[in-house]
Amino acid sequence: MSDSGRFAAFVVSGAMLLSAVSCGKKVSEADVAHTTETTAAVTETVTETVSAETSPATSASTTVTTVVTTAPQPPENLVLSGKESVGVYEEITISDFITDKNVELAEPEKLLDVAEIGEHEIAVKYRSGGGEFEKKLSYKVVDTTKPVLLNAGWSPVHIRGKAFDLNNYVGFADNFDKNPVLTYTGTVDPNVNGDYPLKATVTDSSGNSVSWDVTITVADYIPSAPDTNTRVPFSDFMAKNSGENRCFGIDVSTWQGNVDFNAVKEAGAEFVFIRIGYYYDHVVMDDYFKANLKNAKDAGLKVGLYFYTTDNTEEGAREHARWITEQLGGTSLELPIAFDWEEFGNFQQYGMSIHDLNQIYLAFADEIEKQGYKSMLYSSKNFLNNFWSESTKAANPVWLAHFVDETDYTGDYWIWQGSCFGRIPGIAGDVDMNVMYNKEA
Repeated sequence: MSDSGRFAAFVVSGAMLLSAVSCGKKVSEADVAHTTETTAAVTETVTETVSAETSPATSASTTVTTVVTTAPQPPENLVLSGKESVGVYEEITISDFITDKNVELAEPEKLLDVAEIGEHEIAVKYRSGGGEFEKKLSYKVVDTTKPVLLNAGWSPVHIRGKAFDLNNYVGFADNFDKNPVLTYTGTVDPNVNGDYPLKATVTDSSGNSVSWDVTITVADYIPSAPDTNTRVPFSDFMAKNSGENRCFGIDVSTWQGNVDFNAVKEAGAEFVFIRIGYYYDHVVMDDYFKANLKNAKDAGLKVGLYFYTTDNTEEGAREHARWITEQLGGTSLELPIAFDWEEFGNFQQYGMSIHDLNQIYLAFADEIEKQGYKSMLYSSKNFLNNFWSESTKAANPVWLAHFVDETDYTGDYWIWQGSCFGRIPGIAGDVDMNVMYNKEA
């Protein structure tokens, strides 16, 4: 190769060639900028001496420094593989999804899309050799979770002469399927009194099923059970559950009638949750809400609210959250506004999945917080364990309902409703009694 040809083959460093001559032309800084690679890369420096003839009588040598730039390349021996399948609505990160790798994950905490059953693909980003790359991995979203029975262990009474439908006496739900199917074996003659044993089965759209035994009693009337519940004085409840950084309170609605909140406070209560209203097919304000709110605040009690609802859409929950804050008219609250959904005995009639109700609560909480208030989830131990997801429970404080002497619920909660047969000065009948622990709401 001639000297001029060798020179043209190199990318020349601008700092050293301002005075160099090639084919009679001075190399400018612009020429150098045009020919220099600027990408972040692996760089190799090569130095070579080039002899340049300037005239028959003279010769000179020029030292040329060449910068060779090479872009990072993915590893030839890449190992990056993931699970073949994951559960629908499973909260799974890329880090948990990957089963084998020899590179660093760039987004280890990113969640997989698991909202729909079927084949999916994800571009997994990783780092290697100073660069960032991605590899597409396929996975299948499946539903392998059985439906949940919500009210087993009892024997329903069916009134003789009425049409029989087992859906009226059992409650069930599925994590994904909005409309799982109930079937049963055995017969019930609704016109003849007697006990009718059945084997009931609920099956979801993925073929998962759960079965149980239930006995239907056909009778002329439903016998009333005697009230054998022991009434617990508020002072005894406080003494039994006393501890450092705890305080005690009640929750009230129209069922308590006129409440003397000054007497309630003198009895040792420090807070009260007041029902603002409820929703079945339309919103109804609690008859005593306005009086309870004013009188409780005047007595110096810390106040929170709860709203009993059967919402089955996110927009409905948001609408009702806005209704609640509109009724408050800017009134401040020391405690959260609780979402109270309890219609599990016949849950299937609402046409939603377990996942749907979790999302409905989160929509309610989001809307409440947009209006400047705090939110809370109210639920029993059974449904906290079997219905509400871990992420839902972690999103906001939990108000646990568990009517026992000492709860064995192992999840996190801020308030425990330990009795629904309490008695306190200032209220004529029964009242729920609560313990608040020293946890931030």
